[in-house]
Amino acid sequence: MKSIRVGNGCGFWGDNLDAPVLLAERGQLDYLTLEYLAELTMSILALQKQKHEDAGYARDFIDVLGRLAPLWRQQPGLRIITNAGGMNPLSCARQARAVLDAAGLTDRKIAIVAGDDLMPRLDELLAAGESLAHFDTGQPLHLARQEGTIGELVSANAYLGAAPIVEALRLGADLVVTGRVVDAALTLAPAVFELGWQWDDWQRLNAGVVAGHLIECGAQVTGGLWCNWRQAPDLANVGYPIAEIEESGVVRITKPEGSGGAVNFETVVEQLLYEVGDPAAYVTPDVIADFTTLQVAEVAKDVVEIRGGQGKPPPERYKVSAAYRAGFSASAMLTIFGEDAALKAEACAGIIADRLRRAGVQLNRFHHELLGANAVVPGVFPLPTGQMEVVLRMTVFDTDRYAVERFTKEVAPLVTSGPPGVTGYTGGRAPVREVLAYWPSTVVKSAVVPIVQLLES
Repeated sequence: MKSIRVGNGCGFWGDNLDAPVLLAERGQLDYLTLEYLAELTMSILALQKQKHEDAGYARDFIDVLGRLAPLWRQQPGLRIITNAGGMNPLSCARQARAVLDAAGLTDRKIAIVAGDDLMPRLDELLAAGESLAHFDTGQPLHLARQEGTIGELVSANAYLGAAPIVEALRLGADLVVTGRVVDAALTLAPAVFELGWQWDDWQRLNAGVVAGHLIECGAQVTGGLWCNWRQAPDLANVGYPIAEIEESGVVRITKPEGSGGAVNFETVVEQLLYEVGDPAAYVTPDVIADFTTLQVAEVAKDVVEIRGGQGKPPPERYKVSAAYRAGFSASAMLTIFGEDAALKAEACAGIIADRLRRAGVQLNRFHHELLGANAVVPGVFPLPTGQMEVVLRMTVFDTDRYAVERFTKEVAPLVTSGPPGVTGYTGGRAPVREVLAYWPSTVVKSAVVPIVQLLES
């Protein structure tokens, strides 16, 4: 029976830079996927593109591609699929072309998947009756803009499915660079393309989504974040995941032989339920997957097999992730040492708040927490007593940049005008960051036209 091996060497922008190279070197792969995007990432990329028209993609991918080039020369049958294109897949593809040409891989074809960016057509869509209503509140986007309850929109992207990636592979692409697609599509697409699956074969599409979801977060399925992490040997050299997908829809999750970490029932099931609202209805643009009917079993050391599972037809709408300008924020930390450290830290936060009020600054939000005094899970465990040191972390938000900047200027004075034992201030004033807020929504599929094209050499 025909099968393919798909390995994912990146779970987010900022993941281990060595992982893709080691996976390609040891994984005996047909496809290497690299998953870079999250809602926050898209907002960051949108701001970068506003500052420079050629920016807006995950730049780490270009460095990784340069390191992969020698291996790719030795493995001409390997194909790479990545969503590193982010807000600007064309610029990302052009940079990739330059890297491959410099490495002598001029024969590798690059395809671009775009069309997810709704910003150029946003007013047109709203005028045509698309409400792009907030997923939780139901407020239509146009009303929020008219009422001024949200700031300037900086991004709006539909989550495309696997079909345009399949089309790119049919065009002969060796490297596919996408904008926003659902994470599992990076794995589902090569399964559909190579194994001849049909778009109404809900059981097999379900299997492809399961495979994609299991490997999309990289080492989370191979021992990272495992509840019994002490039993995962050599996490410093953790192996990144491989999905072996059979034509029948049977999926096996494993990792390169000799790598660190672990693949077992627990690591797989933990990842299966990661970021899942309803395990019986995991919604993607290609199929609504049902994880509750799966059969999961360890069949060998570091090999877990997944069978069964049912799927249902997908919804008629794409998920949309939008972001708008919401204000400004800053965070600062101080280490407080000595007797009654927690009490002194609370006093420091109060002194800053009092001085801001005296200066006429009333921040929209002022949050402080004491790291080392149950700040992560307040109220869950008894408060510790007698700490000789805590870290005071303060975060503020306001729509007025000046108010946030004034806060950053009130932290250092505590060194000489607050309680004794204040330290950790030598890094300079905290930077003021622009805050982008999230607007989740949906859009009818017929209003979105995916764009697939080969990049000219």
